[in-house]
Amino acid sequence: MNTDLELLIEYLPFIIPLVLLQFGLAIFSVIHVIRHPHYRFGNQVMWLLIVLFIQFIGPLIYFIAGRGDEDGRVHS
Repeated sequence: MNTDLELLIEYLPFIIPLVLLQFGLAIFSVIHVIRHPHYRFGNQVMWLLIVLFIQFIGPLIYFIAGRGDEDGRVHS
């Protein structure tokens, strides 16, 4: 019978890349939010909270719905 530790060790090769991907996406998103202050809606603090506290989905929401153009134009 598998114990919890054996089960964790068995799935570790799948978990580690997902965790690294999530951290990388969160760091990239935070840097983008800080450097590019043009958003379709909301403000910088709101997007930082979404990116940091809604793991994996938060950065995706930012890049799909919140990010404005690089030149400052905001499309609706």
